[in-house]
Amino acid sequence: MSKLEVVQTGSVIGRPHTTRAIIDGLGLRGPGSKVVVENTPSFRGMIKKVLHLVVVQEQKS
Repeated sequence: MSKLEVVQTGSVIGRPHTTRAIIDGLGLRGPGSKVVVENTPSFRGMIKKVLHLVVVQEQKS
């Protein structure tokens, strides 16, 4: 299964609580932070909600 590398590019300051919760759920801690998550429907749905704050690249494993 492939993995997704997610890098936070935008700040959550002034964003709704739900957006902050999604960023926290992905494990991101602030602009510039990076995590690698599984390419599952649940993670893809979370990423889709905050796509304006992150950059995503697919990693083959």
